[in-house]
Amino acid sequence: MHTTNAYMAMAIDEAVAEAVAAGRSPPTMRFWRWSPSAVSIGYFQGMEEEVNLQACLASGTDVVRRRTGGGAVFHDRDGEITYSVIAPEDMFPRGIRESYQMICGWAIEGLARMGIRAEFAPINDITVGGKKISGNAQTRRGGVLLQHGTILYKLDPQKMFSHLKISKEKISDKMIQSVHERVTKILDYNIVSMDEAYKSLLKGFVSGKAYDFGTLTTEEIARAHELAEKRYMSREWNFSR
Repeated sequence: MHTTNAYMAMAIDEAVAEAVAAGRSPPTMRFWRWSPSAVSIGYFQGMEEEVNLQACLASGTDVVRRRTGGGAVFHDRDGEITYSVIAPEDMFPRGIRESYQMICGWAIEGLARMGIRAEFAPINDITVGGKKISGNAQTRRGGVLLQHGTILYKLDPQKMFSHLKISKEKISDKMIQSVHERVTKILDYNIVSMDEAYKSLLKGFVSGKAYDFGTLTTEEIARAHELAEKRYMSREWNFSR
């Protein structure tokens, strides 16, 4: 599991998707962490409406627009494990819900290996006892499905709220309590290291599949750097709405 900044994280997903679409790379899964911490917004959102840019600047937090939909998410460097699945569309069910259920099922199996009984919560969440532990997003372009998602390892609601523009009101104890009532994390159920959690998730994702460990190709890395610089780091992309 590697760490990467937000711009390269998004660029790697797109570069690998291009290579898979062209038949130059095999179906790919990767696990990674955001470093530094970041806020990502959905494709259709406005950066200034969703993100406390002043707080992000002060804490050195990256901000980036995803190619996938959904809402604004604070990605704590030490608080979550992120995965990406990139493969030809025909490997998955045609239905959006069914394809989410298939891939989220791999994460659910990984959580089960840590003794955590999780469930798929349509259309794109994973919950434990009714509390969200994972959010996921998907896009299909050029015959390739890209799904990425986060599994919460630990959670700091105060830090999360301070980087998102959720309200003009002061962050209250009630708001923080509300997060704890709706959201959960791996450490609530099993005191494992992040590396141990990653290994359990990895086993869930690859179970029953023929797979091999690899690294990004030289072509993928070069293309990712190009995409990061020209798109994901650009004000034009990030503030386009």
